[in-house]
Amino acid sequence: MERFHAVIPAGGAGTRLWPLSRSGSPKFLHDLTGSGRTLLQQTVDRVTPLAGERVVIVTGIRHADAVRAQAAGVGRLLIEPSPRDSMAAIGWAAAVLEAADPEAILGSFAADHVVRDQCVFEEVIREAVSLADSGALVTIGIPPAYPATGFGYIQSGRPVAGAPTARHVRQFVEKPDQAQARAYLATGEFRWNAGMFVVRASRLLDLLARWHPEFAAQLRDLAARPEQIEDRWAALPKIAIDHAVAEPAADEGEVLVVPGAFGWDDIGDFNSLAGIMPPPPAGTPATLGDPALVTAMDTTGLVAACGGRAIALLGVDNLVVIDTPDALLITTTDRVQDVKLVVDRLRADGRAELV
Repeated sequence: MERFHAVIPAGGAGTRLWPLSRSGSPKFLHDLTGSGRTLLQQTVDRVTPLAGERVVIVTGIRHADAVRAQAAGVGRLLIEPSPRDSMAAIGWAAAVLEAADPEAILGSFAADHVVRDQCVFEEVIREAVSLADSGALVTIGIPPAYPATGFGYIQSGRPVAGAPTARHVRQFVEKPDQAQARAYLATGEFRWNAGMFVVRASRLLDLLARWHPEFAAQLRDLAARPEQIEDRWAALPKIAIDHAVAEPAADEGEVLVVPGAFGWDDIGDFNSLAGIMPPPPAGTPATLGDPALVTAMDTTGLVAACGGRAIALLGVDNLVVIDTPDALLITTTDRVQDVKLVVDRLRADGRAELV
């Protein structure tokens, strides 16, 4: 694993977790699990046993100071002048690593995910690194716990000879509707796409060059001339790594998937957040923040008491109450996917200071 580097793209606004997560203080900068460590810090903790000091965080200029404070001592911090989506972030890291070591292997891991079983996670990544060392583009597929409509899926095919669990990827598919998601699970061939990739840095850029040659050349040139980043970054295409590389490579049979049964969650909405918290006593909601501020009777759902004031709940089921110093969200558990619509409305109404 001496050539393995962990790349952590730390971006996004987590709009479905508003008002806890905002564009200026996104969810990866917060402790949402009650562990005393933010999601970013937990991610660094998770990959350090595998990569040691070879950890690269890629983040935007708006969050650079906070990331530096939370991840002091991390091997390298790359600061994006503006958001250009995951291909630019991971591709830039790949180009920097390739320039230093043409044999470098990278694994990309989002800064805002949760993994429950560290031992299984390490086993999975070690298998993926072994495959990547042979030239494969490897993704991690999460065994689906239910027919989710909020994730993309990976369809697996035949086993990989000599690998403990890996399979060839038949295709990546976009987020399905409920009926299609159920059909995917019924086949036993589909895994959730968690956006984790393990690959040689040079191999990733060579694959990118196959479909986006100018993009790959720009990234490699920026690695050679980092002083030009401010002037040239905005010209990079804005595209996800899935669309730029993973999907077309899978169509040509060049992607492998290793199943990742390590208890994964992307905390994509308040239901997910409630699901990773300790189960509350019957008739009370899951509580984040200061529990002394919450008085709840015959109520279920989730309460975040982060506004410093008392919250009383009586006889309400499936309620979500998120209290912060400058904003209060009240919704139900069946509408949490729509919280981003509130953010869109606030932005359209000129309330950018709230989002």
